[in-house]
Amino acid sequence: MIKICVITGTRAEYGLLKQLMDKVKNDNDTLLQLIVTGTHLSQEFGYTYDEIQADGFTADETVEIIVSSNSGVGTSKSMGLALISLAETFKRLNPDILVILGDRFEMLSAAVAALNCHIPIAHIHGGETTQGALDEAYRHAISKMSYLHFTSTEIYRKRVIQLGEEPERVFNVGALAMDAIANLQYLNKEELELMLGIEFGGKSALFTYHPVTMEKDEMELQINNILDALNEIPELFIIFTKSNADMGGQYLNHMLEEYVIKNKARSAIFSSLGQQRYMSCMKYCDVIIGNSSSGIIEAPSLKIPTVNIGDRQKGRVKALSVIDCPPYKDAIVRALKRALSVEFKNNTQIVENPYGSDGVTDKIISVIKENINKKKIVRKKKFYDINF
Repeated sequence: MIKICVITGTRAEYGLLKQLMDKVKNDNDTLLQLIVTGTHLSQEFGYTYDEIQADGFTADETVEIIVSSNSGVGTSKSMGLALISLAETFKRLNPDILVILGDRFEMLSAAVAALNCHIPIAHIHGGETTQGALDEAYRHAISKMSYLHFTSTEIYRKRVIQLGEEPERVFNVGALAMDAIANLQYLNKEELELMLGIEFGGKSALFTYHPVTMEKDEMELQINNILDALNEIPELFIIFTKSNADMGGQYLNHMLEEYVIKNKARSAIFSSLGQQRYMSCMKYCDVIIGNSSSGIIEAPSLKIPTVNIGDRQKGRVKALSVIDCPPYKDAIVRALKRALSVEFKNNTQIVENPYGSDGVTDKIISVIKENINKKKIVRKKKFYDINF
């Protein structure tokens, strides 16, 4: 029995991992080990471990690491707590492989702890670039500590190889979100309205914005510019989702809450919608606004335009349904009006998503099983030199 350990620290990453966790759990050759940490265990961020349990999963270990802070010092303390606690957790669970998705600070601590415990890592979504966030450095560091790599595009596969990872260990499988999109049981509009206490009467937007951690000194100005721009389109009903536990996230959430209090008739805010409600909202909204990867990866498959604000996602591969704009009021207003135009919405219907199609989960599990069964995973990796 192959022990595959999956770690999750945020609502967004769990939504992507859920299909993989379910298949590992129900595979006769594999045993799912689950570690729940990060904002899942924080009341401030919606205590989303309840959602994980409601989906039929129970954590083998819950690891509390969140320090309620907006500072780099607070993030570093959280990372320190994670490193200490996860090292002890890995020693107890002793998995055959650890699955890490993405690029957050919690996952960097998990990678370091696993590396020190000689546990091989399978990294999902490596090779990507987000030049406006500290996640850019975290992601590439995790890649260098990982043995198997599952990228979402061929461009990203080549970038992981450029980091010195051997080509035979790097697999372009597409984005895990494609499985979620294909297999999710979407709520109908009436069910969603009843659950959220809102109405999709006219034009509506789903708003997810996270602090640009490389530009923290400009965050207040940027979010004020965004909110001022939203005021220029009063017919737009806005569904806000709160930020994750990034530096400045608490302050950002407070600003959004204040905006909703002043604009109750045309906005609503939620700590966490969960995957089903979030994706159902995306399906029924007219535009996605913010700087979340969901607007880049998932929205094109649902044929919904995205207004991507600022540099947080700078460098990612994007579909033609994504409109990039700087964090300035006039630019945001122009981008929103373009996204809501009949012509742009019609063009979005024929856009191809560069992140592939479903079947990603099966590819990942198959590669992991083959490498462990055939004992291909070795402790000493070679650095792959590119012949320039």
